[in-house]
Amino acid sequence: MFFDKIVFLFKNKELRNKFLFVIFLFVVFRLAANIPIPGIGAENLRKFFDQNQVFGLLNLFTGGALSNFSIVLLGLGPYITATIILQLLTMIFPALEKLYKEEGESGRHKFNQYSRLLTIPLAAFEGYGMLTVFARQGIITGLTFPVMLSAIFTITAGAMFLMWIGEIISEQGMGNGISLLIFAGIVARVPMSIFQTFAAWSSSMIPSYLAFIVLSVIIIAGVVLITEARRNIPVSYAKRVRGSKMYGGVSTFLPLSVNPAGVIPIIFALSILLFPGMIASYFGTYAGMVGVIASNIGAFFNNVWIHGVLYFLLVILFTYFYTAVTFDPKTIAENLQKMGGFIPGVRPGKSTSDFMKHILNRVLFTGAIFLGLIAILPSIVAGVTGVTGFTFLVGGTSLLIVVSVVLDTVRQINSQLQMREYENF
Repeated sequence: MFFDKIVFLFKNKELRNKFLFVIFLFVVFRLAANIPIPGIGAENLRKFFDQNQVFGLLNLFTGGALSNFSIVLLGLGPYITATIILQLLTMIFPALEKLYKEEGESGRHKFNQYSRLLTIPLAAFEGYGMLTVFARQGIITGLTFPVMLSAIFTITAGAMFLMWIGEIISEQGMGNGISLLIFAGIVARVPMSIFQTFAAWSSSMIPSYLAFIVLSVIIIAGVVLITEARRNIPVSYAKRVRGSKMYGGVSTFLPLSVNPAGVIPIIFALSILLFPGMIASYFGTYAGMVGVIASNIGAFFNNVWIHGVLYFLLVILFTYFYTAVTFDPKTIAENLQKMGGFIPGVRPGKSTSDFMKHILNRVLFTGAIFLGLIAILPSIVAGVTGVTGFTFLVGGTSLLIVVSVVLDTVRQINSQLQMREYENF
């Protein structure tokens, strides 16, 4: 069945062209990730990222573009940050909330346009901060004012270029373009990580490697299970007679995801944890009290235990926060009542809303704890097995993105195949 779908994908000219075009855009992205910013020497960057936990996580999120000091070194971070900021602002400004939730496709189009515009100043600001931190620590050389200005323009243009590529991929109907680009960056690092891990091969490490493989399979299976898990709430629809026809009278269910926030809480928590470290790196070279305080703050957030505990707690906090922003039981209860639907044994209206909140909070607890454990799994796996070369594959943002993107892409490709099969029928 699986191979039949692949054969049909390549037999259909339209689907084949879309698929090959997406692959071509992946190649363009990886080429851009390896083109360095001209005029700046960055020989010590890779060593810096290997030693610094905070920037190492940021480098992973950009798919290695940051350690290459490439023209797309910020990755899709500015665009994702802009989207997150605007989604948070919907809680403060009713007009923005109405635009995002009530005005349909046209409203979402305007909302996305605001995200694109906000990406430009964010990319310029992040680019300036990154260049300044690297220059003050002596990691990059040759950063004169004209070179700095040129580099900021290049970095901003690179961020917008990646955003444009991501939206083009989304238009092909083969998956979410932004997620697919992050996925491509993570997967592109796999061969190098495997090579670095086995470069120091020794027979005494065989039990550790076997334990790592077993843990990897268990963790990946658990991620797939939780990502796909649903809590189905039964819904019935009353019978309605219109003319000579009868409508309704059917039973269905409303699925509540165990992990409704996806990977967003981990991205939020990662952004919060990265911020103090970046500020400390910025002021760490200052003389006097400022430099001492900045260095102590940097050492505090780089502590493995403190970082792990804060990461775990922040992920749980943001899981509840983001779900509260995006999921409104009151609106769902009102829509069910308008369509003549009801949950058996529960009154329509406020009682339905309260019942859904109760179920959601119970389900969300499991999802939040799961996300928190996934976030700190790289440290746990490295501590248990002693294998550190590619533990990013079994924990944190990378694993959730890989699993979520693969499942979502497979679903979208299947829908495209089914649509073509119905058309042929």
